[in-house]
Amino acid sequence: MTRSEADLLTLLRRLDDPEWLEWPRGYDRQATADLFGELVARLETDFATRCGTEQDTQDSSEYGRVTVPAEATLCGTRIVICVSKFGSLALVCADNPGAFLGTDEAQAEGELDPADLAKAHRALTDLGYAVVPEELIEADYDGPTPLPSHAHRPSWWHRFFGIF
Repeated sequence: MTRSEADLLTLLRRLDDPEWLEWPRGYDRQATADLFGELVARLETDFATRCGTEQDTQDSSEYGRVTVPAEATLCGTRIVICVSKFGSLALVCADNPGAFLGTDEAQAEGELDPADLAKAHRALTDLGYAVVPEELIEADYDGPTPLPSHAHRPSWWHRFFGIF
């Protein structure tokens, strides 16, 4: 299910609990790992390739990343999917988080094919992830949680995918 920007912002605000910085109250590491494993398997099937993974990231609110190699994409640019420890939030990026201002820019520059993006989105939504656009996650953070001082301009990225 695709959610509106307003619904996603409401979700981000609901998940933002200043008492729980690195992971949410009631965090189930095993359930998160199992769902992440399902995501990896699904992406490997859908893109017909082995995907790189990083998971159980320490001192971060990001659980892990799945990388679809460039050779498996129509435009020849890798796709990186970031998964948060909070509320099954996920982010789809061309090349790397921050390499483009978002998937719209990556598509406009010919670095991300709409079919590949749809494939990644479908895998995520079928598994119950809430896909947050990079443009929204990079918006200025205005929530109640004190974020690390190394974040010069704190964004929602720092809150739900950042390192502490």
